[in-house]
Amino acid sequence: MPARERYHPRVPLETYRKKRDFRKTPEPEPGLVGEGAGRFVVGRHRATRLHYDLRLEVNGVLASWAVPKGPTLDPTARRLAARTEDHPIEYLEFEGVIPGRQYGAGDAIVWDWGTYEPEETDDPAAALAAGELKFELFGEKLRGRFTLIHTSGRDKYGRKANGDTWLLLHKRDDHATSRHASWPVRRDRRVR
Repeated sequence: MPARERYHPRVPLETYRKKRDFRKTPEPEPGLVGEGAGRFVVGRHRATRLHYDLRLEVNGVLASWAVPKGPTLDPTARRLAARTEDHPIEYLEFEGVIPGRQYGAGDAIVWDWGTYEPEETDDPAAALAAGELKFELFGEKLRGRFTLIHTSGRDKYGRKANGDTWLLLHKRDDHATSRHASWPVRRDRRVR
């Protein structure tokens, strides 16, 4: 499958809809898919395992990654970011408890939100399809320059990795912190 197809589904949000029973989950049912870019949200999601969901508004949907260790401002750290299905724009404000036996069961809060600006491109969807998006976040907790890089599909030992794996990196800038700083992951308060 060509890389571009991974980020431009023929039917937007089809995978998201298939995984959920909207009669049972409080998650938002998708509305109309519009155009747009510029907003982001990071959700703290205590599902089977605690992780953080990074979502960037791209072409009217939220392109999404699960980040197991959470985002960081440490430019020496590399964070695994597993690509997940696109989510509807309504997920920018979603907080709640997804009931047991539902996809993603567990509680979710809005951990950070704000806007982002793509760097070196006017088309974040094309940059994602090419495997690398550079962007700057302007959030309440996260600020600064980041890069999402699609990996070769291998783990650190060279074994084939499952899923669509990416790395989330914070670049050296005025917002960077040392590798020993526990911020921002330990600040689990919600922003809403």
